Amino acid sequence: MFGARTFVLFGQSITILRVSVRYRCGACGNLTRFDVVGSRRTRAFHHYSIGGELTIEEEDVLDERVEQVTCRWCGASGDSIESVPVEESV
Repeated sequence: MFGARTFVLFGQSITILRVSVRYRCGACGNLTRFDVVGSRRTRAFHHYSIGGELTIEEEDVLDERVEQVTCRWCGASGDSIESVPVEESV
């Protein structure tokens, strides 16, 4: 569902997500605000400074599972939430 790349730019960690699916609430029509509960397995490059400060410079998502999606507008979940391919959602 997601592909992610994390990199450091000007000392800040930046993550870019490539999304293949969006959600649509069948109860209220919401396309933009959802609470998503899931689990993610990643491989990351940890870079520690001499002072012990951690910066994660690269992170690859190896596996991700979405367990529950709830509409922020009306609270609907389960069968009320549709997965929509990105091409069709705009």
